Amino acid sequence: MLEQIFTLGFLSAFLSATVRLAVPLIYGGLGETISEKSGILNIGIEGVMLSGAFFSFAGAWYTGSLLLGLLFGMLGGVMVSALHALLCIKLAKDQSVSGLALNMLMLGVTSFLFKLMSQGQSYQQLKTFPTIKIPLLSQIPLLGEAFFNRDVLTYSVYLLLLLTMIFYKKTNLGLSFAAVGENPHAAESAGIPVHKYQWISMLCNGILGGVGGAYLVLSQLGVFTENMISGRGYIALATVILGRYTPFGMFGAALLFGAANALQIRLQTSGVSISPYLLALLPYVVTLIAMLLAIGKNSEPESLGKPYIKGSR
Repeated sequence: MLEQIFTLGFLSAFLSATVRLAVPLIYGGLGETISEKSGILNIGIEGVMLSGAFFSFAGAWYTGSLLLGLLFGMLGGVMVSALHALLCIKLAKDQSVSGLALNMLMLGVTSFLFKLMSQGQSYQQLKTFPTIKIPLLSQIPLLGEAFFNRDVLTYSVYLLLLLTMIFYKKTNLGLSFAAVGENPHAAESAGIPVHKYQWISMLCNGILGGVGGAYLVLSQLGVFTENMISGRGYIALATVILGRYTPFGMFGAALLFGAANALQIRLQTSGVSISPYLLALLPYVVTLIAMLLAIGKNSEPESLGKPYIKGSR
C-alpha cells in the first residue's frame, strides 16, 4: 500500500504542496521574527494575517486589481500591528494579553464586515496570481517544480529571507535593531531610539503578516471565508521559536509544518484507512512535538515581551 502511495508523482505533488502551504507561515514567521528581535512579542499575528486576508479580498473585489488587493492586505495587517504597538510600546501594556485580545477582535471584526459585504451579493472566485516557471531551475527533479514554478509572492519571500538575514548579520543598522531586543536600556544609552525602532519593526510585522494572509486569498483560494487563518498565526509563532529567531531557521521550521499539513491532505486523498479527523491533527501534533524538542534551547532576545519605559530599570 505504501509503495503505491509514495510514488515519484506523489512526492512531487507532496513537495509542491509543502511549499504552497508553508508560504503564509513564512511571511507570518518572518514578520514575527523582526518584531521579536526588537523585543515585541506579537501573539496577535493570527489577527494580523486574518485582517490581511479579509482586506486583500475586499480590495481585490471592489477594485478588480490583485495588486491593489495586496496593498489593502498590507494595510489591514499594519492596522492591527499598529494597534498592538500602541498598546505595548506607547502604553506599555502586557504584550501577551494585547495579542490575544487582538486575535479575538479581528475574528469578530472580519466576520462582521464580511457579512455586511455579502448581503444581497453573490461572490465569485477571484483570479489568483499566476505561476511563473523559472527556466532551468524549474527542471531540477522534484525540487524544481516545488520551489521554482510558483507565483510572485513565493519568489518575493525567498528574496525577503535573504535580505533579512543580510540585514541582521552584515549591517550596523541590523545590529542596532537586534540590540533593542537584547538590552533596550544599553541601546538607548548608545543613542539608539528604542521606541522608534520597535515601531518600525511592528510596521514590518504588519506588512509581512498582512501579505501572509493575503497570499491565501490572492495566490491560493481566490475567496475569503470566516476564520480562514485557522491557527496559522500560532504556527507561525512556533516557527520563530523552532528557527531560533533566525530567518532561515524559521524558513526550515515553516517547511516542516507545511510538510505535515501537506502529508495529511495527500494521505486523505490517497484513501489511506485512517480517520480523517486523526489526519487533520497531524500538523498540530508535529507542532507540539517540535516545541517539546526545543525545550532547553532558548535563544530568544533577552528583553522579549518586556515593555521598555525610558528611565526605568
